[in-house]
Order: sequence, then structure tokens, then C-alpha cells
Amino acid sequence: MHNQIYEEIKERHNLWELFTKKEEYSPIQLDREGRFSYKYSNHKNVLQPVVSEYLIGKGFYVEYPEQKKFAIVLTHDIDDIYVRTRHILLSFFNFFRYGNTHGFLPLIKGWIDKSKSPYLNFKKIIQLEKKYNAVSSFYFLAEDNVSGFTYNVEDIEDEIGQIIDEGCEIGYHTGYYAYDDLNKIIEEKRRLEGITNRKIIGVRNHALRFKTPESWEILSKAGFKYDTSYHYHDMVGFRNGMCHPFYPFNLTKKRRIDILEIPLIVSDIALRSFMKIEPYKSWKIIKYLIDIVEKNRGVLTILWHNWTFSLPVSCAAWFGKEWTKLYEKILDYGTRKNAWLTNCRKLWEFEKKVGILKRG
Repeated sequence: MHNQIYEEIKERHNLWELFTKKEEYSPIQLDREGRFSYKYSNHKNVLQPVVSEYLIGKGFYVEYPEQKKFAIVLTHDIDDIYVRTRHILLSFFNFFRYGNTHGFLPLIKGWIDKSKSPYLNFKKIIQLEKKYNAVSSFYFLAEDNVSGFTYNVEDIEDEIGQIIDEGCEIGYHTGYYAYDDLNKIIEEKRRLEGITNRKIIGVRNHALRFKTPESWEILSKAGFKYDTSYHYHDMVGFRNGMCHPFYPFNLTKKRRIDILEIPLIVSDIALRSFMKIEPYKSWKIIKYLIDIVEKNRGVLTILWHNWTFSLPVSCAAWFGKEWTKLYEKILDYGTRKNAWLTNCRKLWEFEKKVGILKRG
């Protein structure tokens, strides 16, 4: 089926260049993290899934389980577990903004005793999702040095086991320095698999560091079945015009890359830290994206970091309680719109069994 999709898109040269992201093969400029940013792209209409719309208009269709109309895929990157001095200092600077709402006691307790860290909040996240019959994916780091901050996955083996027991997925979050190092990725993947006692099939690159198409090739060689890194760090939306999972095409080698991309569409940190949009304005954008994905029977992948749920010390006071409420608003709206609230692994299994985009 992917060959039919490729041939259909190739008929429209501009859409083919957008789908394959030709402009990213020889980027004129990257940010300090080595990322191709939205601000450097010539394609600015990222709030419109123009490639998916074209395919749907050409007769491709999607059928989801239990007659669901579209899918909202829920994911969480686990960047922080241990409380750092940095978190306490940032909370101090934000104390006068939030007053007693963001007290220091939980942070200090977590700083002294790692087992009491407020970022160990996986049960809280899962219980919230259970209210809406939803399951999510959790992506854990497995490197020893994470851009100056560390946590050892071996220390939270019990918590990881509990996440699996709840029917959620454990995925791999590539190390900051490992995202383009095949041997390092394989080593860290095996480390995480040693804790989960099962194959890790899904991945997201830390800090969304990504090179097109090299990252897909590396992750495919490392044995991953799907990736969900493809997202601008500084903008929400459809990076290559797709609101459906797809198999990337390597323009240099002129062949399909054997890894399913489940593109990330909305992330908390893009909205808050880079677009600098408050929750009430963020909701207007998210609602618009949900509605347009529903119209195209697509997939909206959401990233909400675990520290966004750790009130009253959420990410050292960067995120207030409104961001936790915003996540639940997404779950509630999706439920009312008859969306399949699922995780990446279940979506990948469904795609392998049935297929996401089929020709009518």
C-alpha cells in the first residue's frame, strides 16, 4: 500500500517535496541543538495536513477499531525523575509568581530522598487516563549522562513494571548524545530491554534532535518498528503535511525506509517554551488540530512530559495547574468526538494488521 501512496503523491511535485522534506536534506541553517527548526522552513502552513488531505481526496480511507472516527495517541517523555539543584533554584525564582502554590517542601524531600521525587508520578498520569479508557506510551532515557542531568532506569524498575502492568507502553528515549550513534542506541536499547524483559519497538529522540533522512535510517537499523520524533521543537502542527502514520522515503537512496513514522503533532514544551502561548490560547490551537484530524480520519499524537503533572512543583514552576487541566481537556474532547485514545504500540500493531491508509 505504501507504494500506492508514494505514486499518488509523486503526481504532485510540491506535495512530494513536502512529504519527503527535501529541504531538510541540505539545510542552510540549524539551531544550536543541531535541529531543523520551523523558522528555517519554507513551508509555513503546518497547521494544515495538506498531504493527508490530498490522499483522502484521492480515495484513501481509514477504519479504526470499534468504529472510532480518528485516533489521539498519548505519549510522555521522561526527561526528569530526580530533583536537581536547578529545579529548586528555578522554583525559587518563580515563587513570587505562584506564592505558596509552589512550595519547596516536595522538591526538598525529593532532593534528599530520590524515592520521594514529585516526578515519580506515573500512577497519577495513568489514573487520569483511565477515566477516559485511554492508554499511553512512556519514553525512558537509558544513558548515564543526559545533557548534565541523570537518572538510572535501574532505580525505577518497579515503577516501569507497574506501567507495563497497567497496559501502557515503555519506549526508548534516545540519549542526547546518542541520537545519531547507532552503536550507542543499540547499547541503550538493550539496557532498557533488560529492565522491561521485552522488546522495545518504539523510540523518540531526546530534545527532538533529528536529521532527515539519516535518523530514520539509524533507528531502523537499530531494530525499531516505529519512531515518533518527527516534530518541530518550536512549532506544533504537521511537519511534512501528514496527519497519518507513514513510511519515510529516502530521496538519496530512492527507497522506502523500513520504519513507521508516527508524527508528533502537539507538545507541551513547544506551546509553552517556544511558542510562548498560555493554556487558554493553546487550547484553541489544539481544538482546531483535533477537529481537522477528525475530518481527515487521521492521528493526532500528543506529548505531555511527566513533570507537567507534578504539581505543585511542575517542572520547577514552569507549568501551572492549567497545563494538567489542558491535558484532561484533550482527553475529554477526544472522548466526546469518538476518538480512539491509544498509545503508539497499539497503533503500530493496528497498522501492521489492518493498515492505516487504504485505497478505496
